[in-house]
Amino acid sequence: MPAQAPTIEDAIQAALATVDDPEIHRPITELGMVRSATVGADRVVQVELLLTVAGCPLKDKLRSDITTAVAAVDGVAGVRIEFGVMTGEQRKELQQRLRGDVAEPVIPFAQPGSRTRVYAVASGKGGVGKSSVTVNLAAAMAARGLDVGVIDADIYGHSVPRMLGTQDRPTQVEDMIMPVQAHGIKVISIGMFTAGNAAVVWRGPMLHRALQQFLADVWWGELDVLLLDLPPGTGDIAISVAQLLPAAEILVVTTPQLAAAEVAERAGGIAMQTHQRLVGVVENMSWLELPSGDRMEVFGAGGGQAVAGSLTKLVGAPVPLLGQVPLDPQVRETGDAGTPLVLTAPDCPAAKALTGVADQLAVRRESLVGKPLGLRPAA
Repeated sequence: MPAQAPTIEDAIQAALATVDDPEIHRPITELGMVRSATVGADRVVQVELLLTVAGCPLKDKLRSDITTAVAAVDGVAGVRIEFGVMTGEQRKELQQRLRGDVAEPVIPFAQPGSRTRVYAVASGKGGVGKSSVTVNLAAAMAARGLDVGVIDADIYGHSVPRMLGTQDRPTQVEDMIMPVQAHGIKVISIGMFTAGNAAVVWRGPMLHRALQQFLADVWWGELDVLLLDLPPGTGDIAISVAQLLPAAEILVVTTPQLAAAEVAERAGGIAMQTHQRLVGVVENMSWLELPSGDRMEVFGAGGGQAVAGSLTKLVGAPVPLLGQVPLDPQVRETGDAGTPLVLTAPDCPAAKALTGVADQLAVRRESLVGKPLGLRPAA
């Protein structure tokens, strides 16, 4: 008996299955968002879509993607979309689809099978450009096609949202938080939860809880790389990162100035106490390139290599100097504008140096879960 030819309704369902939710990155049909899709006598398709929350910030994106997908089906003369909102029960079902039957939120990056590389970007003191380095590394990795997340863990001095040019607020689905997306990067920051430029006045336990929520309550999906922009120094957040993410690797940012380098060594030295790996050192503001082609070493020279050498001796393993980033006013300008330098001026020396560091870090960890190790008992 010949197979029955697919109907226009089947084709419409198949088209809807190609549309991903912009926040969750899974098909809207799989997430239970499509309530109905019917074809009228005028061949206009009426789609009823359930949003997770009434004020969904990506409603227009969904409208555009659904219209494009369904309009491409043969026989469809038009598309009309009616938006509704999920009930509390439907949101709980969505949460269960994403998290499974886990009773309490867990930190996915701390699980044995996690393949996400986690880099904690640290510095001994403020003002060395740690946040600029973090944002540009994230943008360079995302431009390579990697799935990248950034946690602005500098609770008191959060600046990542501005540097990535976003003023959006995260969407909450039950007790899950959907991160904001900017330049292809998933981002979360305490600045997205405060009114205006309000100061955050918290003690250590509150800082720990905030970081824990950013890691466990936010729906990150399957990230290749997660970057944490830490506050300067070796205080509460650095200790919390070691407790919550013991497999995180520390990337130290310094300037060439020897006084700054000495302080940066202390930030790297915390790895000895937390047993975390030091992945390397980035020297920022290394020199200023003059119109004549000469280099002006505004903050001296040798700080980055000195930190790398000292940390290598301290931990007894190679801690390389991954790159030297020239001092460039465009780094500040693009940061204020919310468009990372590696995207707006990729051919300038500073952007090339940052991209070079990103290339060395953009490696997805291979999981050994389920793989035979080829071990045999000793005779």
